[in-house]
Amino acid sequence: MSLFDKFKNGLRKTAQQLTAPLGNFLKRSEPLSDATLGELEERLVIADMGTVTAQAIVKEISEAVKKESKTDPASLTRELRNAVVRRLSKDYSAWIPPSPLVILLAGVNGAGKTTTAGKLAARFAKEGRKVLLAAGDTFRAAAEEQLTEWAARAKVEFVRGSHGAAPSTVVFDALKSGLSHGVDCFVVDTAGRLHNRQNLMEELQKISRVAEKAAPGVALEKWLVLDANTGQNALSQAREFNKGTPLTGLVLTKLDGTAKGGIVVALAEELGLPVRFLGMGEGLEDLVPYDPQLFSEALIPDPLVNV
Repeated sequence: MSLFDKFKNGLRKTAQQLTAPLGNFLKRSEPLSDATLGELEERLVIADMGTVTAQAIVKEISEAVKKESKTDPASLTRELRNAVVRRLSKDYSAWIPPSPLVILLAGVNGAGKTTTAGKLAARFAKEGRKVLLAAGDTFRAAAEEQLTEWAARAKVEFVRGSHGAAPSTVVFDALKSGLSHGVDCFVVDTAGRLHNRQNLMEELQKISRVAEKAAPGVALEKWLVLDANTGQNALSQAREFNKGTPLTGLVLTKLDGTAKGGIVVALAEELGLPVRFLGMGEGLEDLVPYDPQLFSEALIPDPLVNV
C-alpha cells in the first residue's frame, strides 16, 4: 500500500464527515450561497478544526471564489484544500532523524504512548539504527509487558527498572548504558499523566532534565502523543504539556477510528507544533510520517463529489 493510500484509508471517516454533505451542491452550477458556506463552516467545526479556524477557512474560500467567479466542483475543492494545506505547512519541515537521538514520549493515559513507542522502535530498527526501548513508566505493569513484547518483535534492546523505581533514574541509567554500547536511537515511554496535575508535570520536567544530563549534546525530541478521538480536548492537552515541558513535536493516534481528523489542522493553526507521525491503524506499518500535502489530499478528495 502506498503512503497516500494509508493517508486516504486513515482519514476516510473524517473526509466523509467533512465533504459528503456538500456533494449535492457541488454537482450544480450556481453561485456559492451563504447557506452553503455556513454548511461548510459547520462541517469544518464538526471535523474538529475549531470555530476560529473554520471561520477563517470559509472566509478565504469565499473571497477566492468571488475573485475568480468559479463555483465548479474542481475549483471549490482546490480552494478548500489550499486553505487547509497552508495551515498544515506553516510550521512543517521534513524531519530527518539525527544520530544519536533520544525521543521522550508523553501524554495522558490511553493516548497510545506505549504502542507508539513500540512502533517507533520497530521503524528505526528497520532503518538500520541501533535502538534501545526504555520503560519510563515504572508503575503500570501492563505498560512494561507491552514494551517487552514490542522489543522482542522489533528485535531491539529493552530496559526496565524495578516496579515503582524513580522514572528519572531508569531513564538516566538507560541513556548512559546505551550510549556506552553504541546505541544511536533511544525511545522512552513515560507514564500517562493528566495535563492538569502539577506534580505529574513536574516529574516529566525532571525526566527531561535528566535525559539532557545523561546524554549531553545528543538531540532530544519531546513528543506529545494525542488520541485524535478526543478532538478539541487534544488541543487543551497540547497547550498544557507545552507549557510544562516545551515540546518539539506531536504524534496523533487512532485517526482511522475517528471523524475528527480535522484536529490536526487546529493544532497546526493554533500551536505551531510540528506533527511528526500519524497513527492510521493497528498494524506495525500504520504509524506513518506526517506529510501535509498528502494529508490535505486525503482529507479533501478530488473530485469532492465522489467522496
